[in-house]
Amino acid sequence: MPGRSSKKVSSMLTRGRKNFFKDGLITGSGIGEPSLYHALVVIFLEFFAWGLLTTPMITVLNETFPDHTFLMNGLIVGIKGLLSFLSAPLVGALSDVWGRKFFLVVTVFFTCAPIPLIHINTWWYFAMISISGVFAVTFSVVFAYVADVTDESERSAAYGLVSATFAASLVTSPALGAYLGRVYSETLVVAIATAVALLDVFFILVAVPESLPEKVRPSSWGAPISWEQADPFAALKKVGKDNTILMLCVTVFLSYLPEAGQYSCFFVYLKLVMGFSAEAVATFIAVVGVLSVFAQTAVLGLLMRTVGAKATILIGLVFEMLQLAWYGFGSQMWMMWSAGVLAAISSISYPAISAFVSMHADADKQGLVQGMITGVRGLCNGLGPALYGLIFYLFNVNLNDKDAVKLSHSGSHTNETTHIEDISVIRALPGPPFVFGSFLVVCALLVAFFIPEGPLGSTLKSNARRSSGPTETPVDGNVGGPTSVPLMHPLSLEEEIAAL
Repeated sequence: MPGRSSKKVSSMLTRGRKNFFKDGLITGSGIGEPSLYHALVVIFLEFFAWGLLTTPMITVLNETFPDHTFLMNGLIVGIKGLLSFLSAPLVGALSDVWGRKFFLVVTVFFTCAPIPLIHINTWWYFAMISISGVFAVTFSVVFAYVADVTDESERSAAYGLVSATFAASLVTSPALGAYLGRVYSETLVVAIATAVALLDVFFILVAVPESLPEKVRPSSWGAPISWEQADPFAALKKVGKDNTILMLCVTVFLSYLPEAGQYSCFFVYLKLVMGFSAEAVATFIAVVGVLSVFAQTAVLGLLMRTVGAKATILIGLVFEMLQLAWYGFGSQMWMMWSAGVLAAISSISYPAISAFVSMHADADKQGLVQGMITGVRGLCNGLGPALYGLIFYLFNVNLNDKDAVKLSHSGSHTNETTHIEDISVIRALPGPPFVFGSFLVVCALLVAFFIPEGPLGSTLKSNARRSSGPTETPVDGNVGGPTSVPLMHPLSLEEEIAAL
């Protein structure tokens, strides 16, 4: 069996669908036939470039907004998340008309456009980050590309390879960026990140062939796109029509809202409040990233086989509640590291929810239900960061770099900070948004506990919304029609690093 699995993965990497040329695919540009390999390189280079900027980004954020660091971080990431949520269905529908390659160029270019501005003009840098959310949906197009070049039976494994590739790029790049910044300069790190981003765009232009057969597309570039295809709230409008789906979506909302907020500011929090060094932050990212991959493979598989999908969801939520509370009340570095282990285990929640849906939803409702859940997560990517930034602001947790180190290590405090009266509160409750998030997860646990294990979507219509091309209602990637793809892929721990 291992040999057969390795052969299957190898075949996905080296070949595209057999009927590309037969369907009249334009192959005037690109190297070879469209394949999963092209998508993996695109994802790796983009997120490797952003991972290099983890340390410089924290420094620039604190220097630009010294009095409102977390509030501005939340607003910037929140605006970007909301714009991505609103634009993802439209970009997906347009890629059915204009092809995947064009939108790979557009999304990668505009997502990486803010990188060189970080040391040119910081205000333009943060403005561009927010605006770039309109095009920061590379995963939507990449998963569409993958769906074009893989058979349905191979698609789940192919999506797993894409996620593992971008996770691998972000496990290594923050540590490399921190090392280069310490030994040489942050200017060099920004230059290398810019070069990697340009290399990614160049690779798409020169080496990536179009994956969407021309005969599958509408007859002209001006083909009409319906509002239903571009409406980001289309799937969410159907949530209340089935009680079980409603409970699942409420569970996802209550659990992912604090998770999205946490990952948008957590590495800034480690450095500015807990006193982590740049190298320690990079190491933390790598360790938790590796543990998360282990949890989502070995641990998730073991739990699914032994206790089932619903119990696995509850276990994941319990660990999420514990890690958020630990981060909120923890005041020592060792507490952050131990909570990181809990955070890695808690990452099994959403895969378990997806598995629950795939096990209990009928085949003709898989895409519809998965689209609703993915839409809820996309909405949380905008609301979560803004919520966390607001709570940090209300509790006056806005220490600058020097004061953070003093507070974390010496326990003493001088009049250098502008929030003297709140230091006792910060010592007792260093991370108030994490405590609030823990409370939300408790509510999610209560809802999830009462989710019935009967059929999903029994009161929904089976005819899921279809686009003009092969892309259907957003799905999770494990299920769907021959070419169904997720238009709003949920962000993992590593991808959230690149959100800023």
